[in-house]
Amino acid sequence: MEEEINSTLMDMRGDKALGLDGFMVAFWQFYWEFVKEEVLQMFKEFHEQNAFLKSLNNTFFGSYSKKGGAEELGDFRPISLLGGLYKLLAKVLANRIKNVIGRVVSSDQNAFVMGRQILDASLIANEVIDSWQKRGKKGLICKLDIEKAYDSVNWQFLMRVMQKMGFGAKWRDWIWSCISTAKFLVLVNGKPAGAVEGGCIFGCKIWRGRGQAVNISHLLFADDAIVFCEVRKDNMTYLSWILCWFEVVSGLRINLAKSEIILVREVEGILEMAVELGCKVGQLPSTYLGLPLGVPNKASCVWDGVEERMRWKLALWKRQYISKGDRITLIKSTLASMPLYQLSLFHMPRTVEFGWRTKKANGAFGVGVWKEILKEADWCWDNMTFKVGKGTRIRCWDEPWCGDVELSRRFPQLFTAAAQRNATVGDMWDQNSGQGGWNLRFIRGFNDWELNMVGELLQILRSQRITLKEDSTLWKGGKKGKFGVKEAYGLLISPSVSTFPKKGIWVENVPSKLAFFAWEATWGRVLTFDRLQKRG
Repeated sequence: MEEEINSTLMDMRGDKALGLDGFMVAFWQFYWEFVKEEVLQMFKEFHEQNAFLKSLNNTFFGSYSKKGGAEELGDFRPISLLGGLYKLLAKVLANRIKNVIGRVVSSDQNAFVMGRQILDASLIANEVIDSWQKRGKKGLICKLDIEKAYDSVNWQFLMRVMQKMGFGAKWRDWIWSCISTAKFLVLVNGKPAGAVEGGCIFGCKIWRGRGQAVNISHLLFADDAIVFCEVRKDNMTYLSWILCWFEVVSGLRINLAKSEIILVREVEGILEMAVELGCKVGQLPSTYLGLPLGVPNKASCVWDGVEERMRWKLALWKRQYISKGDRITLIKSTLASMPLYQLSLFHMPRTVEFGWRTKKANGAFGVGVWKEILKEADWCWDNMTFKVGKGTRIRCWDEPWCGDVELSRRFPQLFTAAAQRNATVGDMWDQNSGQGGWNLRFIRGFNDWELNMVGELLQILRSQRITLKEDSTLWKGGKKGKFGVKEAYGLLISPSVSTFPKKGIWVENVPSKLAFFAWEATWGRVLTFDRLQKRG
């Protein structure tokens, strides 16, 4: 037992919050040889008598301010303080049950068991919806939210379930000692100020090759449940009965305010079914376990939520005085990890624009590589032209598609008289006139001296026609209109430009703040006193 306890203790994080005794886990790890006799005696008493000192299982609830001058409730962060010895005891029990939990927990439950992943549940749920839609079938998806599952479960029910699973009396007594002795105390001004003692639904069939089908009725991940039903009112009746019986025996109540019925295709009488279950009606697309549900795999709207979260984070950072080096650290630790969870299941299309460039640019772009790139934006546009296909993505007057110069610059007088200055090339094409022709609209008649311009414009347009192909971009200096980085770099770079000492700045293990400062200093962008004086 000593080896098991010591191994478990050393695997625990030592910097967790301290408990009632004032010691962090790091204390017990560092002074193990000195305190191990008392710790082993505690475990021996627990093993033989199924009990331990009740004060070890006391948890203190407190809060600390996130910032100076905190006044609102949202300015404080809650924290629970539990003794290190009870954490060690619970960890030892958890390590033991880990060896058998995969054999007693249903395969429908994707949490708690090693080897089962949260992505499995989301993937299967999306496959169910895809199967229904491909076969033209209607269906109902019930997303159920269990209200405070860990706080309200009936302990006697928990013991009966463990007995049914085959756990012995000794093990059940240990678990009972842990859950029945828990006490939660609220700290007010640093002092404790009170304590709290603590088959009828057929589902759906997923078809695969050769007429085989897999029947799926429900999926679970911890306390998140999702049930698949055929479109029948009696299915909702059966489900409501099951949930009522489940609440009676387990003490776990379904939060109907957060639960919903999601439709797959149009369903008649859905309001009556929702009343039968007592929850609201939702629509696809939705979310499940933080991932999109019922959205095409390659649709760009899948990433709308990720983009919104990134913009929200950036907006918060803009309000704070954060150094540029710290910004890099935040980007690497926070923004870079946001898409990873969704990337594990969905492919990111190229149309997703968050990252280097957003649709809306607020304020200056700041110092950096991107600002230097933007300086050459006009040069890039001057070396690009467009090849018209359908004409839906090219603006008729403002982009070079029938020559090297935009029509607005070539015919400025006609542009000021145009009725649709922002129209696309496709908008100007009239397919109803014979084999199709150009139909440019103007807000006034032409002067005599403008007729030659109109004739020249029509002569240019006569050689252009709309096709069924997509519009494309061409690089004037490239082979067959294709852009080449090496060719563009050769045109931009000057032979006299000094080499950037990257090996002396971007060094491993150097704090980002210092490396970024050195980078700014190399380019002469540090806001020194003399430079600030020049700016006024």
